[in-house]
Amino acid sequence: MELPRYHRLRGAYYRLEGSACPACPGRYFPPRAVCPACRTAGLRMFAFCGRGTLYSFSRVLQPPRGFASMAPYAVGMVRLEEGPLISCQLADTDGVDLSIGMPVEMVTRKLRDAEEHGYIVYGYKFRPRLGRAR
Repeated sequence: MELPRYHRLRGAYYRLEGSACPACPGRYFPPRAVCPACRTAGLRMFAFCGRGTLYSFSRVLQPPRGFASMAPYAVGMVRLEEGPLISCQLADTDGVDLSIGMPVEMVTRKLRDAEEHGYIVYGYKFRPRLGRAR
């Protein structure tokens, strides 16, 4: 990802910010300019709570460039409490039996190693929820 685009979207990567439609219950991640449900423009920024459930998952054994030092690692789809389904890397999964429907929470972690520009990319990942009584 280009550095300027990454910085424009840093709220989405660090704080799980998306958009909410003022005319319908639509909540979207990543942020959108127009609601796909009702076609309303001027969506407002919306901060997701960072909790959800594991919808699906897989283990990556042959990673793409920039991710080799993290292999093997888990990726998944998480259904946020507010509704959107997002793709993500999963963190803190060593020795954990992942299961569909497992409660998860967002954490900010290193996403990939430095590449040709020399910067390390940080962003959201999800881990099994601590203190599941929340």
